[in-house]
Amino acid sequence: MASNLSNRRWLLTSYPEGMPDESHFELQENVEVPALEDGQILVHARYLSVDPYMRGRIAPGANYAAGVEPGGLMQGGGVGEVIESRSPDFREGDIIETRDFGWQEYVVLGPDNGVTKVDPDLAPIQSSLSYLGMPGLTAYFGMFEVINAQPGDTVVVSAASGAVGQVAGQLGKAHGCRMVAVASSDDKLDWCKEIGYVDGVNYRTAADDLPGALKAACPDGVDGYFDNTAGPIHDAVMENLAQNARIAVCGTVSLADRLGQPDIGPRYHRQILVARARIQGFIVFDFAETYEEARNHIAGLVQKGELQFKEDVSEGVETMAASFLKLLYSDNFGKQLVRVSG
Repeated sequence: MASNLSNRRWLLTSYPEGMPDESHFELQENVEVPALEDGQILVHARYLSVDPYMRGRIAPGANYAAGVEPGGLMQGGGVGEVIESRSPDFREGDIIETRDFGWQEYVVLGPDNGVTKVDPDLAPIQSSLSYLGMPGLTAYFGMFEVINAQPGDTVVVSAASGAVGQVAGQLGKAHGCRMVAVASSDDKLDWCKEIGYVDGVNYRTAADDLPGALKAACPDGVDGYFDNTAGPIHDAVMENLAQNARIAVCGTVSLADRLGQPDIGPRYHRQILVARARIQGFIVFDFAETYEEARNHIAGLVQKGELQFKEDVSEGVETMAASFLKLLYSDNFGKQLVRVSG
């Protein structure tokens, strides 16, 4: 079957020095799909995931995982349908998810690609890329393993309407926390309050006094901070720490225009000392041994009708680069996905 197909895929053309634009990516057309070897499957994408971590993967500096070199295939997760199989573990028609899909319509996968079957009857298949996938797991471990959120805690989440932030807010609400959202528009804050955040700050309209806006939303200080952005929002939180505050550093998307350069700003050692605060960076892969526990917890909220989720879906693999830039500029609303087929 593969010989009858041609692929479309996105390559990185050059490392961006600041914020990337579409000139840093190239859509290749009519790419031959290789024939399968024993143990492999051929998958047609249904949905591809667009994630902020890819900004770090297209920079030449060190990262927590291997990056993309110029001329290489853009990386990313996806969910799709098996259309040909030479593996005893999969058959045609199976729906699968993998982090190794890449920005392309078709992918050949083997035993080393971390392929997981998706049950279409459990939830919409794209949920394996959001609340039942990496973003949901990230929210769970950030809230409960890194922040160690406790009932009654005030927990601030930046990028609160995004893929991770939506889940973190609802997990915290269900756990008895007082959740405070930081987002880039009033519409996003309205959505956050609809799903359980009790207050929020629009960091764009409050830019002249972000610490003051956060103080008004968190009068007793910030017990936990789920940092998806770094930058000025992080700085504002550091001026509002409660005693024994815990900060989970998950993302640095606000630094997308200057990766590899020093993040120059105020130093908050005194605030950290006085509050006895703890700051910890984490990656979801750090908790791989307990993924199932996290999925079961989130699935339980879904089954009880206690989890809502907003998606921002673009159509066609040709929109991948534009969708990625939309995410970096915080112009998306919800989990950014690209629907390729189905």
